[in-house]
Amino acid sequence: MSRPLGEIVNALGGTRHGPADLLIHRLAPVATAGPGELAFVAQARYASQIQTTRADVLIVPASLQAQAQARGACIVADDPYLYFARLTQWWRQQHETVPAPGIDPLASIHPSARVEEGASVGPFVVIGARARVARGARIGAHTVLGADAQVGENSLLHPRVTLGDRCTVGARCVLHPGVVIGADGFGFAPHQGEWIKIEQLGAVRIGNDVEIGANTCIDRGALDDTVIEDGVKLDNLIQIGHNVHIGAHTAMAGCVGVAGSATIGAHCTIGGGAVVLGHLRLADGVHVSAASVVTRSLLKPGQYTGMFPIDDNASWEKNAASLKQLNRLRERLKAAEQAIEQAIQNKIRP
Repeated sequence: MSRPLGEIVNALGGTRHGPADLLIHRLAPVATAGPGELAFVAQARYASQIQTTRADVLIVPASLQAQAQARGACIVADDPYLYFARLTQWWRQQHETVPAPGIDPLASIHPSARVEEGASVGPFVVIGARARVARGARIGAHTVLGADAQVGENSLLHPRVTLGDRCTVGARCVLHPGVVIGADGFGFAPHQGEWIKIEQLGAVRIGNDVEIGANTCIDRGALDDTVIEDGVKLDNLIQIGHNVHIGAHTAMAGCVGVAGSATIGAHCTIGGGAVVLGHLRLADGVHVSAASVVTRSLLKPGQYTGMFPIDDNASWEKNAASLKQLNRLRERLKAAEQAIEQAIQNKIRP
């Protein structure tokens, strides 16, 4: 469904240059956009794309206004990338089919559970004893809420989400398909060659405005709760161990693993495939590069990287073999330094 340019600017702000009735059929990448489509150019270093794109409308910063106007219609915004992000949200709201509030007859709701007015519960949903679904929340098909679980206002749980007993999700959260919140943490005590299970008695507490990607798992705490603070963004296929605490507005890319009892500060970023070992602490504002392994606490903000650079296999094997000799070489160098120092001392003695 198309939307006129004037309606977009009235809803989101910015300065319009072009006819208000110009119809926008689609939002598109600047490189492939065509007639009837809207794209953005966020920075001056991409200014060449203004001349090559076929988009009918561009979102640009003030510094690129003259170039954009010379080719056609545009919206001038202080931060084009942020404007585009908000435009995608508005566009989805205009076009998305939202299920009507109510409980599907195929859902199974425990008599003691509470689903507030305005919530939507899909088919084959199971809601356990004393669980609560707040006003405006949407629970997708085949989702399971355990006993005493809670879902906050206007949160969206896509199909096949599992929210375990006593686990809570705040307001305006999005949990994508396959997310599991509140499985048992990996806790076992060794005894005579066997592993004895440590029952996981805590829960998971998720704050407001959190988004969790598909098939990500967050384990319940052993005694205290696992905590995900407000505004955290987790990608797909992430593993968060028991008793982990993640600070507000931290973001993690796909396949990150965080071991039990790690504490990660606010406004951190962790790149895809990185690993944080258990019981470590990351300060606020720590940024970990993709594929790094964090083996010690990082107590100062900044960018951290810990990986072995990729190389052709023959070179990698030679370098790996050299690394194995580093400790022996270190000891030899230390002995040589001591010998030189002793020789100097002997020479200067009267």
